Amino acid sequence: MPDPLFASARPSSSKKRKLSQPSASRARAGPSSNTKRPRKNAAAGADDDDDLQDTPVGVFDDVDLEPPTMAAGDEDPGSEEDETPAQKRLRLAKMYLDSVKKGVSARRARKARGGEDGSGGDDDDEGDELGEPAGWDAADVDREIIEARLQKDVLENSGRTHIHIAQSLQHNISTAPYLRIKSTHRLPITTSTLSEDGLMLFSSSKDGSIIKWDALTGRRLATFPKLRPSTSASTGKGKGRADKVEGHTDEVLGLAISSDGRWLVSGGKDRRVVVWDAKEMKWVKSFTGHKDGVTSLVFRKNTHQLFTASFDRTIKLYDLSPSILGYVETLFGHQDHILSLDALRAEVAVSAGARDKTVRFWKVVEESQLVFRGGGRSKLREVLEGGIGLDDAIHGDDEEDGAEASGARKSTAAAAKVPVKKLDFAEGSMECVAMIDESTFLSGGDSGSIRLWFIQKKKAVFTQALAHGVHEMHSNTEGVVSTPRWITSLAAMRYSDVFASGSWDGFVRLWRLDESNKSFSAIGTLPAPGFLNSLQMISPPSGNLDGAVWVHRKPTQPAVGQAVGVVDDGTATAAATVTPKPRLLQDDEKKHCMIVAACSQEPRLGRWMRIAGEGTGCRNQVLVWAVPYREQLATRRRMN
Repeated sequence: MPDPLFASARPSSSKKRKLSQPSASRARAGPSSNTKRPRKNAAAGADDDDDLQDTPVGVFDDVDLEPPTMAAGDEDPGSEEDETPAQKRLRLAKMYLDSVKKGVSARRARKARGGEDGSGGDDDDEGDELGEPAGWDAADVDREIIEARLQKDVLENSGRTHIHIAQSLQHNISTAPYLRIKSTHRLPITTSTLSEDGLMLFSSSKDGSIIKWDALTGRRLATFPKLRPSTSASTGKGKGRADKVEGHTDEVLGLAISSDGRWLVSGGKDRRVVVWDAKEMKWVKSFTGHKDGVTSLVFRKNTHQLFTASFDRTIKLYDLSPSILGYVETLFGHQDHILSLDALRAEVAVSAGARDKTVRFWKVVEESQLVFRGGGRSKLREVLEGGIGLDDAIHGDDEEDGAEASGARKSTAAAAKVPVKKLDFAEGSMECVAMIDESTFLSGGDSGSIRLWFIQKKKAVFTQALAHGVHEMHSNTEGVVSTPRWITSLAAMRYSDVFASGSWDGFVRLWRLDESNKSFSAIGTLPAPGFLNSLQMISPPSGNLDGAVWVHRKPTQPAVGQAVGVVDDGTATAAATVTPKPRLLQDDEKKHCMIVAACSQEPRLGRWMRIAGEGTGCRNQVLVWAVPYREQLATRRRMN
C-alpha cells in the first residue's frame, strides 16, 4: 500500500492547476484587472516579468494625473489595461508634461489678456519666478520654466530643504512693513495662526474666546465666545455629553488651520478638540479623547490629518476628511507634559516633552519613535544604553559636554591665567519644536538654547546657547542673579533655510541655516515686546496680498511702536503713523514671508511672570510682518 503522504501530492498539484485556470463565468464577464494577459512569446514574457519585479506594488495608486473627463478624440481607457508597467510609467510622465505645458500656455494667455486691457496678469504660476527678459526666445523661456517646475516638484516630494531665501530676506528685515492688531480679548493671547493663503487670521486667549481677523485690513470678522459649562444635561458623576458642547468652556491653548483653509481646530484646558468651519464660522464637531488639557495642534501639509498633544502625555491622530471626521489612534512615549508639536508633509511628527527633556520623532506608519535627549549628558544613562563602557564612565573626563565649543576659550584663558566663566545653563525642560524638513528639526528649552537636530544623529548637530540673552535680577543676599530667557516659541518656513525664535527679550530673532544644514547664524531681529507665545512663518501665493495697503508700502526706518494700518478696536483701520516717505516695492519683490507673532503680557501656560506697565511697551496684540524676498534668486540657485 503506498504511503498516503506521497499519494496525496498529485491531487493537490492538480487542484492548484485547476484553481489557476480562469472559470467560464469569469471568461464570459470580459477582461478584468486580475486576469493575466496571454503572452505573445517568451521574450515578451521575460520583459513583463522584469517590469513586474522592478515595480513596487501600488506605485501608481496615488498618482493623480488622470484627466477628469475624456475628450472626443482620446484613447479608450479600456485599452490601457493591456499596457505594461513601463508603458504606464511613460504614459503618466507624458501626461504630467502635457499638464505643465498647458499651465504655461494658460499663464501666457492670461498675461496677454491682462496686457491688452492694462489690468495685468496673474502671478500665481510658477513660471513668473523666472521672468521673461526681452529678446529671449519664447521656446527657451518655456523650456526653462518647465525645467524649474519639474525640479521644484521633485524637491518638494523629496522632503529636503530646497528653498534658499535667507540672503534675499536679510536685506529687507529692517524695513519690512507690519500690521499691529490690538487684541479685543479680555485676557492675554495664547496663540495665533494664519491661513496659508494669507487672508484669514485667528487668535485665541485665556478668556476662552477665538477671534477671526481679516489679515488684509486687520478688521475683526467674527468671534467664538467662551461657553459656560452646562449642568442640566449631566448624568452620573456630573459627566454629560461633552462632545455636544459647541465651543470651549476654559482657556484655549492651541490653534491649527488646514492647508486648504477649510477647518480651524482649537484645543484648550477643557480637554476638548473643537473643529470649526473656518469660512462659514460654524461649529462642526468636538472630540473629548484627551484626559487633560490640549496644548498643541498641527495639520499635516495638504491633508486633513490632525495631530494633537496634551498634558496627559499622549498624541492623538484624527482624520478630518469630510466623509470621516473621526479619531484614528493614540501615540504613547513621553514621560511628562507635551508642550509643542509640529509636522510637515510626510506621516511623521516631532514633539517636545517638557521635563522629560526629550524630543521625539514619531513615525506613524512604522509605529515607531526616535528619542533625542536634550540637556546635559548623563554618563549613567549612556552606560545603561550601551553608549560607553563602565571604565570610561568612571575614569573619563567629567566635563565632556561642550568641550569642543569651549576648547578655544579655555586655552586662551589658560595662557592669560584668567578664570573662565561658564555661560551655559542646565536644561530642565524642552519647551518648543519646529520642523525644517522631513529629517531636520529644531528645539528650544528653558536654558535659552536652540538646538539643531538631524534624525540620523543621536546628539544635536549644533547648539546656540543663550539665543535670547540672560535676564538679570538684583537680590539682597545674592547680588545680581542671571537667569536665561527660555525659548517660548519656534517657527520655520517650511523646507527653507530661515527660521524664527521668540522669548521675552522684546525681539523676534531670525536665523539662517548654512548650506549643509549643520549650523545656523543670526540675520536680523524684529521688535516684539512681551512674551511671544506663538510664532508662524508662511509664504502665501503671489497676488494674495495685493489688497493689503500696509504690505505694498514699506517705510525706510520705522520707529518702535509705529506701524502701517494699526487696528485700535478691531472694527476699523486707523491711518498710517509712519512719518518717513514710503516707497513702493520693486517689481521683482512679489513674494513675501509673513511672520505672525502672538505677543502677550503673560506666558501661555501660566501667570508666574507678567510684563506690563508704562515704559515696557508690552500689550496683548498680534503682530504680522510681510518681509519681501526674491524667489527668482532662490530658483536659479536650485537650478545651478
